Amino acid sequence: QVQLVESGGGLVQAGGSLRLSCAASRIIFNIRDMGWYRQAPGKQRELVATFTRGGSTKYAESVSGRFTVSRDNAKNTVFLQMNSLKPEDTAVYYCNANYLGATYWGQGTQVTVSS
Repeated sequence: QVQLVESGGGLVQAGGSLRLSCAASRIIFNIRDMGWYRQAPGKQRELVATFTRGGSTKYAESVSGRFTVSRDNAKNTVFLQMNSLKPEDTAVYYCNANYLGATYWGQGTQVTVSS
């Protein structure tokens, strides 16, 4: 069982930055597949950025070059640094982990980017 708690969302103007955090309830050094998804109103949940099982990172084309996913295994935390934010980045952002055949989600944190 893995519990995930996101924080760091909020309201920011276009062009600004936010850093999201995802704190896990257990050690994460052996959870390779962890990352971030988002869901905007009326749209499906989509991948934003993630660490893959192969040890690399994967980004949605819409955020590549602006967002960076990182992790601190000592603190059991995954981060999402979001720069040059755009109004279309407005969504609820969810932390995700896939471990031993199960998928875990956090409760989400709202990010709103004003124009």
